[in-house]
Amino acid sequence: MAETVSFPIDPAGKHTAEVVYERVGGGEPLVLLHGIGHHLQAWDPVVGILAAERDVIAVDLPGFGRSPALPAGVSYDLAGVVPVLRALFESLGLDRPHVAGNSLGGLLALQLGHEKLVRSVTALAPAGFWTEAERRYAFGMLLGMRHGALRLPDGALARLVRTAAGRAALAGTIYARPGRRSPDAVVAETRALREATGFEATLAAGRTVLFTHDLPDLPVTVAWGTKDRILLRRQGVRAKRVIPGARLVRLPGCGHVPMNDDPALVARVILDTSRPGTSL
Repeated sequence: MAETVSFPIDPAGKHTAEVVYERVGGGEPLVLLHGIGHHLQAWDPVVGILAAERDVIAVDLPGFGRSPALPAGVSYDLAGVVPVLRALFESLGLDRPHVAGNSLGGLLALQLGHEKLVRSVTALAPAGFWTEAERRYAFGMLLGMRHGALRLPDGALARLVRTAAGRAALAGTIYARPGRRSPDAVVAETRALREATGFEATLAAGRTVLFTHDLPDLPVTVAWGTKDRILLRRQGVRAKRVIPGARLVRLPGCGHVPMNDDPALVARVILDTSRPGTSL
């Protein structure tokens, strides 16, 4: 069941953020961060598996899903969002949780690792390892999806999701196996993309982002789907060069949002990274 928490994000209490999250399971805490334009339900295929071993907290990032936009004056770049996540951890009583993130969420997870706010990082197709040409290509794909969601009437959306071909048309950019996604889930994520108040500001903030930090004292896994159509898998090799101690994992047959394409594999990768004594 979704819960909402409000909390100050600066020492003076000038700004307050509100975040929607779902929490289930038991064990060491594990925070899940979705990608741009998505919502916490992106993790639904793996949450049950993870919750058998972890206290799982899936988050709607500010300006996405059911979380409202960041307050005026707070930016959607790493310098703005990471302190919000730090304050969120404190408000939920999370002391250096494990974190797993996809795309934008993967970049945020790595930055949280760089700032020593988490105890392990699993980054699934993280942003920030692109060339300029690859970034423009990815942003063009994302903007195309956003514009399509904004223009699609609810009636047409309801008709499209009834068939596997329709779900492929709507979600085939991010999933290698979109037919596995339920009609209700595709409707919900299309609406989440349409209603994401933080989309444009997040995309604008990402134009100059490159992740360049090694994380030498932290268990890190970078995993990439072999059928990722948004962030091409060769970016994983660059991530390994930046973070030499990271484990680089290939996700066969998976797209950009791999949790739906192979839940068991993705859950295993996350749990392996977050187990005590993990050797990378």
